[in-house]
Amino acid sequence: MAAHGHFHWNELLTRDFERAKAFYEAVIGWRFEAMPMPEGGPYWVAWQGDVPVAGMMDISDLRWSGVPANWFAYLAVDDVDARLAEAERHGATVHRRPFDVPGVGRIAILEQPDGAAIGWMTPAASAPA
Repeated sequence: MAAHGHFHWNELLTRDFERAKAFYEAVIGWRFEAMPMPEGGPYWVAWQGDVPVAGMMDISDLRWSGVPANWFAYLAVDDVDARLAEAERHGATVHRRPFDVPGVGRIAILEQPDGAAIGWMTPAASAPA
């Protein structure tokens, strides 16, 4: 499991998977595998050799309107529920309450007091560090 307080995962929020995949395949050498999502559509996992290194999420639906394509980071925390409660006491705004992704971990999305958004994750025991 990733150490508490370390960045654990990065995710590209994009409207153009094919263009992004082609760019990172050519420039970095990543390969991609689709992971089915409960809401439909794939989540693309980028691999460097045998190690998953990043993901890509589709932001083409209306709830993401006005959000530019960007990289989004996830910080590993020892207990996402407890840490999120503490973050709220210190002025954070929660945008997505903790939810579980099987084999990945428990995740929450928050906005720290200065307005920057970040994901916090308690990685599953089987998740890559």
